[in-house]
Amino acid sequence: IIILFFASAVSAAEIEVKMLNKGSDGEKMVFEPAVIIANVGDVVTFLPTDKGHMAASMKGMIPEGAKKFKGKTNKKVSYEITEEGLYGIKCTPHMANGMVAIIVVGSSFEKEKFLEGKKVSKKAKVRFEDYLSQF
Repeated sequence: IIILFFASAVSAAEIEVKMLNKGSDGEKMVFEPAVIIANVGDVVTFLPTDKGHMAASMKGMIPEGAKKFKGKTNKKVSYEITEEGLYGIKCTPHMANGMVAIIVVGSSFEKEKFLEGKKVSKKAKVRFEDYLSQF
């Protein structure tokens, strides 16, 4: 008897995130999903589902070694995950309205320190705290 084992390579996932004026939960100015669970090698694509939005990494809120990015308003932007950790994402025109998201990669991070010393709007801070409590 011959038994063959085939190992399939784990392929990178493509994750789509909508940029919305109003989410399915009724919240205004949101990324959906707002908590994105990803792996190194995955590609996260932010879709301008509603007009007037963009996605960008937040200064000091991405893992060491990860590249920052900044999309254009009303344009789709894709970002490849290269490092484990937490990535803070914002819609620059609507950050004061709390339009933020978080990409969670792996488990080697301290979520308690994610917001430490960071200047974000009050609404963004409340949302980040909520998102951080979900994992």
